[in-house]
Amino acid sequence: MMLLRVSTAISALLFSSTILASDAMPLKASNGMLVDPAGMTVYTYDKDEAGSGKSSCVATCARNWPPVTAPAGTLAEPWSIVTREDGSKQLAHRGKPLYTFIKDKKAGDKTGDGVGGAWHVVEVPAR
Repeated sequence: MMLLRVSTAISALLFSSTILASDAMPLKASNGMLVDPAGMTVYTYDKDEAGSGKSSCVATCARNWPPVTAPAGTLAEPWSIVTREDGSKQLAHRGKPLYTFIKDKKAGDKTGDGVGGAWHVVEVPAR
């Protein structure tokens, strides 16, 4: 009976952590793409290697393509966290760091899609 209670308690903790992690997610799907809480489009960069844990967009690049800040806590797939050179935490999707674009001025703008042949909107398949 004690084993069942411990197992139930552990399951409850794991389940609640998963809920908290998803509730803290700063992104959502809108019109087939990922957007931040303000509705701004989220992008990936071809020079970032998926799963490397690094961002190739630093300095001037990061001023033009602000990194999406990772929420606190543990994340479930397909989400992960990249530690940037300055020690800040950046959200990644399927191992690729995520960014917004400074020239997108209103929710839903996608002016960064295809810039330099290296920047892409993060598409979300329809359910």
